Amino acid sequence: MYNLRHFFERHGFYVCARLADRLGMRTKNVRIFFVYATFATAGIGFFIYLTLAFWLRLKDLIYTKRTSVFDI
Repeated sequence: MYNLRHFFERHGFYVCARLADRLGMRTKNVRIFFVYATFATAGIGFFIYLTLAFWLRLKDLIYTKRTSVFDI
């Protein structure tokens, strides 16, 4: 179990530090960028979902199915 944890800490969780070293930046700035990017992409998806739900609701309110000619 310790070897598996050590492997992931060395190769998986060390991504931001290695990327920051390669780009010549601080590790803190790279981590903050990933956090903001995560919130932005999740926010965009939620905004698109709400927009589509609003359009479908609006379509249902405008185009109601009429059961007979006398409902007009």
